[in-house]
Amino acid sequence: FDVTVEAELGVLAGVEDEVSAAESHYTKPEEVVDFTRKTGCDSLAISIGTSHGRCKFTPEQCTRNADGILIPPPLAFDVLAEIEKQLPGFPIVLHGSSSVPIQYVKMIEQYGGKIPDSVGIPEEQLRKAAKSAVCKINIDSDGRLAMTAIIRKVLAENPGEFDPRKYLGPARDELKKMYMHKNIDVLGSAGHALD
Repeated sequence: FDVTVEAELGVLAGVEDEVSAAESHYTKPEEVVDFTRKTGCDSLAISIGTSHGRCKFTPEQCTRNADGILIPPPLAFDVLAEIEKQLPGFPIVLHGSSSVPIQYVKMIEQYGGKIPDSVGIPEEQLRKAAKSAVCKINIDSDGRLAMTAIIRKVLAENPGEFDPRKYLGPARDELKKMYMHKNIDVLGSAGHALD
């Protein structure tokens, strides 16, 4: 059977699988050829400013729009471009790339959740990355937010509900809707299952 290996070079801030890093360090383009050759990896996850979790950036790293919404700094597309030059055609991966949709954050907070200063990677930046050598973009936090928002809403509106089918079903439907949007409108992967 075939086994593929995805390696990661650089450090993403945030927490994943109980492993945390306080700050990120961009992948150094001058190291990618040697690293991929020595590891024999099939794809390479790089660090260009993304991070794990629902807070991709601290409020100090962001600006705020007129509504008080945090606006993150741009990803380091110059680093990505240099890595593409060093590894032409090599599959690149972005970990920690959820956009943290504000509608889910607001819904979670409306129904009792406390997740202040949540901020993600803007979808237009993910669209740009998807048009490059980036072949995989991890957006797990978006799924968690979508499900949590709907579960909180259903339980708040129906406090006597105890049947998981009654709140997990709507949450699953919202998750499907969110992933369809991401695949069609953001990641550009709709219709490429057989490619």
